Amino acid sequence: VTIFPAVLTLPEGDKATFLCNISMENVSGSEYSLNWYKETNNSQAQKIAEISRYKPMMETEKYQLINQTPVFEIEILNLHQNDSGRYYCGLIIFYEETNKVMESNRSQLIVTAASQMNATDEPEMEEGNPSEHVQAMFLGILLLAGVVVLLIFGYLTLTHRRGGMTPLEATQTQFGTWEKPPVVSIPTVDYGVLEFQRDHHTPVPPKTRPVEQTEYATIIFPEEKPVTPERSKKHLDERTGQLP
Repeated sequence: VTIFPAVLTLPEGDKATFLCNISMENVSGSEYSLNWYKETNNSQAQKIAEISRYKPMMETEKYQLINQTPVFEIEILNLHQNDSGRYYCGLIIFYEETNKVMESNRSQLIVTAASQMNATDEPEMEEGNPSEHVQAMFLGILLLAGVVVLLIFGYLTLTHRRGGMTPLEATQTQFGTWEKPPVVSIPTVDYGVLEFQRDHHTPVPPKTRPVEQTEYATIIFPEEKPVTPERSKKHLDERTGQLP
């Protein structure tokens, strides 16, 4: 029973693959299974996975086993640094009375931190002229400053249209020191209510005038009788007699 590769170095998050090859002469006509083991710091081996002769695949959250007799493959998924250690495979052959165990040699797995990569794997950066980097940085700063000025101008315009202004102290703390705007005096008109005091004298009653009375009289004249010669003479005699 052999295992390949002998040493495997991978970063965290990757997956490790080991291959275990068995001799078919020893297992012909017999029942068997293949176990995978892990050793850490020369400690006692720990069984991590198992696959039988007639099972083509076995998968867990951490390991995936594939049976391609006479080659058995194991994949260790989502590597962490605590996955580092020595791995090997063990072939168990079942006989009627006894079982035979055959172990492979040990393979070393080294899991490095994600930030640690080989120098050959890092992309080479092209070295440019330092003056070009300075110019690009200067242009970026100018562009950023222009965007900030436009934002400030738009904000002040919008605030002015709404009838309010940004306080000078808030503007200084956020965007630096600004000149104080000129003070414009606006004339105002105050309105008041005038109250006049009344003369508290005893009220004089209005003069009373006598009521004018009009009297009406009725004059009744005696009914006149038609003048006849006899009455005219009698009337004349009466007046003559009264004269003396």
